[in-house]
Amino acid sequence: MTAKRGGIPLAIWGIGFGIFAQGTSELMLAGLLPEMAADLGVTIPAAGWLISAFALGMLVGAPVLAVLTLRWPRRSALLVFLAAFVLSHVVSALTDSYGLLFAMRFVGAFAYAGFWAVGGSTAMALVGPDRRGQAMSIVAGGLTIAIVLGLPAGTWIGQHLGWRGAFWAVAALSAAAAVAIIASVPPLHPENPPSVREELRGLRPPRLWLSYAMTAVATTALLGTFSYLAAMLIETTGIDSAWVPAVLFGYGLGALIGIAIGGKTADRYPRAILGIGFTGLLVTSLLLALTAHHAGVTVAGVMALGLLGFGTNPALNSRFMSIAPDAPTLAFSGNVSAFNVGITLGPWIGGLVLAAGHAYPAIPAVGAAVAGLALLLWAWDLVLRARARRRTRTREHVVRQEPSAAR
Repeated sequence: MTAKRGGIPLAIWGIGFGIFAQGTSELMLAGLLPEMAADLGVTIPAAGWLISAFALGMLVGAPVLAVLTLRWPRRSALLVFLAAFVLSHVVSALTDSYGLLFAMRFVGAFAYAGFWAVGGSTAMALVGPDRRGQAMSIVAGGLTIAIVLGLPAGTWIGQHLGWRGAFWAVAALSAAAAVAIIASVPPLHPENPPSVREELRGLRPPRLWLSYAMTAVATTALLGTFSYLAAMLIETTGIDSAWVPAVLFGYGLGALIGIAIGGKTADRYPRAILGIGFTGLLVTSLLLALTAHHAGVTVAGVMALGLLGFGTNPALNSRFMSIAPDAPTLAFSGNVSAFNVGITLGPWIGGLVLAAGHAYPAIPAVGAAVAGLALLLWAWDLVLRARARRRTRTREHVVRQEPSAAR
């Protein structure tokens, strides 16, 4: 029997801790680039490509590793991914080669994506349909806590012990996560695991791909604005740089509250949560664009951005189980890739806006437009769902009428 805390199996908390440990690495480089560039003898933009390498590894790793480990025991797969992640960070901490470091960022992210895909599907397999949103809020909450605590902590360690110290810290934290996985996650041999062909057939529903599009577009809207928040706060809002970490902490706190609320409500009101979240993201992004010169309003808007942007995550992560029940692992891995499409596109679009000569407030304005696209996709999903329900009722009516006609 699986131990539980508050009705949720402890294994899900262990998986969430693993996401926190690895997610810290995904985020910490933003505060370490100048020092890494100087130490490795490359430019800061070249050091920035190390962030892109991680995003690319995440994008590719989720579906590939989900397929390769489809028949593996779930705990064994999670431990192999963690071992590869730890090893990549040990090598990163020891190397003086930019090329090898770039490769290790890709390898680490590749393994992390596999952990996300298998960990997420395992978490939902451990609970009933009425607790999946809550389970995913705990798993995804690991990344949110990494934003709130891991990013500033990793940056602080890098500033005091060097960027290599930050990599050693993440390796140690991930090793501790492996111990938590051993202690909490049961062996869980897949019962009658579907073949790769069966899982691929399970990816056919159009609403699944529409869901991926919603995930990618909403994440693009959020990450485009988030990536340039610090610069906008200093250059446009006029906030002293010493206060920027505190404002960004407010963003992380808002994200933590949002994902907690989203997890509590996603199982009962999944469609409403998405509609409210996308609308809120649009309005908040637009307000940030219009009020970027006013510190008080901007600080409140930054916290609201985190709350509304992350509040939809549990619903986005859990809805695929009802849409594509025949592809539980590949469907979730596709959603992990969709998130990373948004993580890649958001900063890129923001950079294009600045390169075109626009000021920082133009970035959340574009984010508002992208959030509007997410809202249109959500409305389209409602239409498709209504049509599917009408077809189902029609078929049921025909089946009921056939016996009467036969009599």
